[in-house]
Amino acid sequence: MKIQTSQSLLAAITLTFSLHAASPPDWQSQAISPVVNPIFFESPLIQSEVRPLLAYHRLDKGLLGTDVDVRVYAVQLRYAVNDRLALIATKDGYMEIDPQVRGAKTQHGWNDIAAGLKYAVYRNDEQQVQITPGLTFEIPVGDDEVFQGNGDGEFNLFVSAVKGFDKLHFTANLGARVPIDMDEETANVRYALMVDYYTCQWFIPFATINAVTTISEGKALPLESEGFDVINFGSSRAEGKTQAAWGVGFRSRLHTRVDLGFAYEQGFTPSDDIFKDRFTVDLIWRF
Repeated sequence: MKIQTSQSLLAAITLTFSLHAASPPDWQSQAISPVVNPIFFESPLIQSEVRPLLAYHRLDKGLLGTDVDVRVYAVQLRYAVNDRLALIATKDGYMEIDPQVRGAKTQHGWNDIAAGLKYAVYRNDEQQVQITPGLTFEIPVGDDEVFQGNGDGEFNLFVSAVKGFDKLHFTANLGARVPIDMDEETANVRYALMVDYYTCQWFIPFATINAVTTISEGKALPLESEGFDVINFGSSRAEGKTQAAWGVGFRSRLHTRVDLGFAYEQGFTPSDDIFKDRFTVDLIWRF
């Protein structure tokens, strides 16, 4: 009897370990959030996380007639109410605008604040697909020294989606930026795509493309270009213009709850655009 009991227990343990070894990992555990365009390229994944980030951005010389460096320091927050709904705080932080001209003063100031929610309307784990629309509102409480605080606020409507093929993932985002005061700020539509491949937890490379098309004419500044993401100039000469940037980078999964990200982006149209290039570094802690 004892021998039979021991054999049964051993068989149960063996079966348990066999089933565990055969079970594939959750496909979303190998998917990553975008590093680039952090304000508007929202991940379709529903997660609770804290995300500090640093962006170093260089403006194209053709826009203002001189080189300008911009540094942004921010922290994003996301809270998963359940496995479908998340509250998101996507914009805040501090910005420095540094013209590369002798005697020019560096401008410092706080950014506007944006927050909202997103909801996963469709999730199919068998097909490795998730679709998540969302909405944020930007409150103009920032400092005008860094082109913040203008207008009466703006809405950001978007839908994000991810499709996985085991270790390969395609993440896309389509959105619209709609200001309340169309004279002080311009409206635009945005589109973004990221392709990533989970080689291992330490190295998850990706390639991206981000573009924005201005669809209204502001009356604030007579610029030929718009602000792409952090800034909305309210340009009077940018209507109908599309700005775009390509990017590459990687994430490293330092822990099951911690991701480190790095990205380099470069603008490729037009020549007098605000987007010369940008370096972005972030750290995501999921809780």
